[in-house]
Amino acid sequence: MELPFLNWLYTAVAWVITQIHAGYSTFIPSSSGLNWALTIITLTVLMRLLIFPLFMKQMRSSRKMQELAPKVQELRKKYKNDKQRMNQEVMRLYQEAGANPLGGCLPIVAQFPIFISMFTVLRAIAEDRAVFGMTKELVNSARAAHVLGAPLAAKFFDSAEVIRSLGAQPVTTKIVLACFVAISSCTTFLTVRQSVKRSMAQMPDNPMAQQQKILMYISPLFAVFSLNFQLGLILYWVTTNLWTLGQQHWFYSRHPMPVVDEKGNITTPEPTNGIFTKLVGKPKAPAQPEPEPAPKIVRQQPTRQPRSKRTGSKKS
Repeated sequence: MELPFLNWLYTAVAWVITQIHAGYSTFIPSSSGLNWALTIITLTVLMRLLIFPLFMKQMRSSRKMQELAPKVQELRKKYKNDKQRMNQEVMRLYQEAGANPLGGCLPIVAQFPIFISMFTVLRAIAEDRAVFGMTKELVNSARAAHVLGAPLAAKFFDSAEVIRSLGAQPVTTKIVLACFVAISSCTTFLTVRQSVKRSMAQMPDNPMAQQQKILMYISPLFAVFSLNFQLGLILYWVTTNLWTLGQQHWFYSRHPMPVVDEKGNITTPEPTNGIFTKLVGKPKAPAQPEPEPAPKIVRQQPTRQPRSKRTGSKKS
């Protein structure tokens, strides 16, 4: 279902796809699966670089939220019989600390319009419709592109006749699509697992730990719904999952979460030697000013007085 008020965004995404594809077509055949795979991957990377500042804001917000977790627990215990007062005090705590409970949703909200736009554009290509500024030649090029033997515009539940009309074998196409969906499911699990392990390490007695574990094992099942998507869209989803996984690993290894002990004391561990940390090195600690040298103490020895001036001496 196309949303008319997003036609401008559909046209923008189609234009970006056209320009990237034209760039790769200078040295790769335009109907090549490699060309179209690189086009979708490049579009995904550009989009993720665009929202990278939102990711950093999300991570900082999550960091503050977890640092404030012990204080929030104290407020919940203190006002457990007055939920309205408890919510007011919790929100006041967040405002004073500059934490935004909704900060973690920003990258997801920013990605959603792009995802819908790519879904709409790729579906138009699959339906052989040259819309949103795309030429008929471009649509035919995409429909002829195969990635590992599977058409870019094919879906897992397409009939054998539809897949054959795209110039591919149904069995091969379904195997390739299933493999990409499995990769998407695996990367989704690993991404959620990173966040859950970090949260549990920071707060071992978190009452939401069991719910987080359940979410960690349920989240990969959502990737199964992508069986209804075209291969091009699944390729986009796999790319963005791999980017998120690597991005989180880079941030978590270079910015360890402060740990709260049983007494409520907060300590910050040293950066770990993650994959990206080994490649680019640990973050340099801020240079400490050199301490000023202490002034040297010069002990003055008393001068020896002549015998005539010594106390008690008499001149002979």
